[in-house]
Amino acid sequence: MQTHLETDHCRLTLLRYPRQAQDPLQAWDAADEYLIQHLAEQPPTGSGPVIIMNDNFGALAAFLHGHQPLCITDSFVSEQGTLANLADNGLDPASIRIQDALAPLPEAPSLVIIKVSKYQALLEQQLLALRAVVTPATRIIAAGKAKEIHSSTLRLFEHYLGETRTSLAWKKARLIHCTVASAPDERPPLADPFPTVWPLEGSGMQIHNHANVFSRTSLDIGARFMLANLPIHSARKVIDLGCGNGVLGLSLLARDSEVEVTFIDESYMAVASARLNVQHNLPDALARAHFLVNNCLDGLPSGYADRILCNPPFHQLQAITDHIAWQMFQDAHRVLPKGGELWIVGNRHLDYHHKLKRLFANAQVVASNNKFVILKAIKR
Repeated sequence: MQTHLETDHCRLTLLRYPRQAQDPLQAWDAADEYLIQHLAEQPPTGSGPVIIMNDNFGALAAFLHGHQPLCITDSFVSEQGTLANLADNGLDPASIRIQDALAPLPEAPSLVIIKVSKYQALLEQQLLALRAVVTPATRIIAAGKAKEIHSSTLRLFEHYLGETRTSLAWKKARLIHCTVASAPDERPPLADPFPTVWPLEGSGMQIHNHANVFSRTSLDIGARFMLANLPIHSARKVIDLGCGNGVLGLSLLARDSEVEVTFIDESYMAVASARLNVQHNLPDALARAHFLVNNCLDGLPSGYADRILCNPPFHQLQAITDHIAWQMFQDAHRVLPKGGELWIVGNRHLDYHHKLKRLFANAQVVASNNKFVILKAIKR
């Protein structure tokens, strides 16, 4: 694993978060390097705020820390990684500000840097938010993997902001330059497509999804399978871990009038979606619902819940990895009391059965089909 980003313009030590002794993935990519090179040659100017969007683990925040940037992220893990990397490089974490992707943006920024997400809905939501604050004097530069910057990506920039062009590819990364066409008060209002709303079949409930939520436009098939096998009336305190839009915990609250559910995800938009879904569909159950943006189960005490439901992700930001699932299982074993249960749903090929047996010394197949398996492990 490479931990040192060294260019003609900076020398930084950068690690992913949470820290792992044998993490094979590095904390920056070629798009970060391309942006740093470009910004070193054409530094920020002007008196308005500098905004950085989707800086994975702080490479851009560290390079631009002298400009006191505002960092916009939907990821708690990214936020914590950025703060840790600033401290490791002797940079004051207080030199930057961090806010979640649903918070209002400051007016008239002088510079906006965007790491292009592979999830186009998040980019669209961010461009719509920028449309309300940027001016013709705002310099807008985006970057991403060349294979993930499509003509549809450029059309989004042009639709919401103005004329857009791309750079030549460098190390399989590409820059996007966008010129804002007019002042905010001169632009016609555009409809906001977020949150997306769709009916949960057979429940009478409407599911609300902010832009960066997994399976934003329909019920994902893993959650559908878990819903058909959801354990009811046998646990009093349940955690919906990696809750996404909260459909599992929401269904529990609807079916069991005494259960308390804590919705946990590292995505601010996911937890906001889960809260919105309880507020809209089950307002009387709000007192039994708790919402937490967190890295897995960090800081939760033993005995916090007697059952944990989990549909583990197999990626972190844009990297495919199984370490999040492993951390979820380890955290669940620590937080559950004796007799507490971890229920997970996952693709059959991911072999979660053996991971659970290593931790819990047991793993029972609750249900399976040709694609998914639901497993239950009990803390002895």
